[in-house]
Amino acid sequence: MNHPAHPLFFIVLFAFHFSLILPCRAQVPYQFDFNQDCRKAYEEIIKLKLNTGKIILEAEKKAHPNNLIPYFLDNYIDFFTLYFNEDPEEYKRRIPSLEARLALMKKGDPSSPFYLFTRSVIYFQWAAVDIKFGERWNAAWAFRKSFLTSSENLQKFPDFQPSRMLQGSMQVAASTIPPGYQWLSSLLGIHGTIDAGMHNLESMLYNADPYAIIFHDEAAFYFLYLKFYILNQREEVFDYIHHQNWDTRNNYLFAYLIANLSLNNQDASVTEEIISQLNHDPGYLDMATWDMQIGYAKADRLDKESVVYLERFVGRFKGKFYVKDVLQKISWIYYLNHEPEKAKAARAQILVLGNTETDADKQALKEAESDRWPNEVLLRARLLDDGGYYSKALLILAGKQPSSFSDPTDQLEYNYRIGRIYDAMNRKTEALVAYQEALRLGANRHEYYGARAALQIGYIYEIRGDKKNALIYFKKVLEMKSHDYKNALDQKAKAGIERCAEG
Repeated sequence: MNHPAHPLFFIVLFAFHFSLILPCRAQVPYQFDFNQDCRKAYEEIIKLKLNTGKIILEAEKKAHPNNLIPYFLDNYIDFFTLYFNEDPEEYKRRIPSLEARLALMKKGDPSSPFYLFTRSVIYFQWAAVDIKFGERWNAAWAFRKSFLTSSENLQKFPDFQPSRMLQGSMQVAASTIPPGYQWLSSLLGIHGTIDAGMHNLESMLYNADPYAIIFHDEAAFYFLYLKFYILNQREEVFDYIHHQNWDTRNNYLFAYLIANLSLNNQDASVTEEIISQLNHDPGYLDMATWDMQIGYAKADRLDKESVVYLERFVGRFKGKFYVKDVLQKISWIYYLNHEPEKAKAARAQILVLGNTETDADKQALKEAESDRWPNEVLLRARLLDDGGYYSKALLILAGKQPSSFSDPTDQLEYNYRIGRIYDAMNRKTEALVAYQEALRLGANRHEYYGARAALQIGYIYEIRGDKKNALIYFKKVLEMKSHDYKNALDQKAKAGIERCAEG
């Protein structure tokens, strides 16, 4: 399992931040003018070339002090900086800008579609940021405000395509809230379906409207993540990416997108290639996440050099998400290289660093607390399988069978792992046999293997067009309790149920 919100909003944070107050020019009304300079700044910011974008925005503010768009785009800079780097000091420094920025947007022309759209984006971005900093209620209410503001804007301006980008993304997210959080969805008044949400996104992506073209790359980012994780249409995602011919050397956002999706699609070699070719111009956002991603990719081919990158990530990263998971990978690599003291030292750090907001971090902590080390053969096969090195993983398991392992946990993992390898190699019949055995053995255990096996069986039946059986197995996932990765697997199963029910 690898990596990709819910939660009152700050009522009043601070008075207007002095850097956001516009010069008073009563004779010139405030405007939403997405002019050429603003478009250029937005293009640079979306590439995560934030310093370059900021320079353009500051020049635009001086040239047109009553234009609100530069201040709106400032929020993108705050969002990307905080979301990717999770620096608590940066969060404290930048959060006073939020209320001032929202107030500035209200000074614009209410007859403009940007009047509500700018605020809906600001709420949306801060909802994601607040999740990263543990502000769950703030995030939930910001998400609600974004959803309602976006809905209102879409009603008033149905032809304004950027609102479809935002509304569609939130509709899909709302439709897949895990069952345990449905009360929150009802409380916040957030609702949606996968079909409606994806339709909104696609209608914008393939629209020739000028604003649809401006926001196309941002919409594609949301679209591909949702298509990958929620619709499970992985081949379609990479077909789309292939036909775009994106410049991943100079566009960090697309580089991150493809590197991350490739890693989660068991194609670690692509992740390594993309990150190794990045343009290191100082204008780009400095991100520790590159070390994490390439460290994972190298670990997946059992490369000891992976610890260099993963340890550098732990040293540089100011946030808490995935820190325990990274430390677990470090401990595994040392363990596989027969360096027990270093493996134990990395495991000890799992107990004190990071948090358990993600299922991967929860599982890492659980393993560290158990003091049980994985079976070495199964761990090698797991990492190779995760990286897409299926033949090597199968070779590791050659001659093995469940009875080769004395521990029931290892017997369960063996069945699950061999199923995943066969599944990836398109040997679906053999995969189903192994998955069924993993489901039988793991149905009432705390490891995730049984639930994930049920999910994979559902996927196989769904691809075959047998939605009746797919639904049976997706529902089995939801029925299984108290296992690792519960929230993540439930969300995937719920999305599968909705896809099959709608179909």
